[in-house]
Amino acid sequence: MHTKAKGDLAEERACEYLVSLGCRIIDRNVYNRFGEIDVIAFKSNVLHFVEVKSGTTYESAVNNITRPKLQKLTRTIQTYLQQKKFNGDYCIDALIVSDKGIEWIENITL
Repeated sequence: MHTKAKGDLAEERACEYLVSLGCRIIDRNVYNRFGEIDVIAFKSNVLHFVEVKSGTTYESAVNNITRPKLQKLTRTIQTYLQQKKFNGDYCIDALIVSDKGIEWIENITL
């Protein structure tokens, strides 16, 4: 399976997982000049910007969330928030999809 197909499958699994936990998916694969937001979800009055990472193991996936990646994601989110004129609570999360399952890491920071 090609990398893009694996990523698309992981994002689909991630969205199904988030919905099963009571999230409402707002958008997917949002692009602007700074980068991409994989999934935007809403739960308990908080907007969640979710970075989806997949790999055969948890470690191989989570290690792809680097400081430069988070900085780029933060700029992308700030632009999105300004465009949408959103003033509510939000956080940046990671959703790790591996062969052993899915793990949601809420409120990741630099």
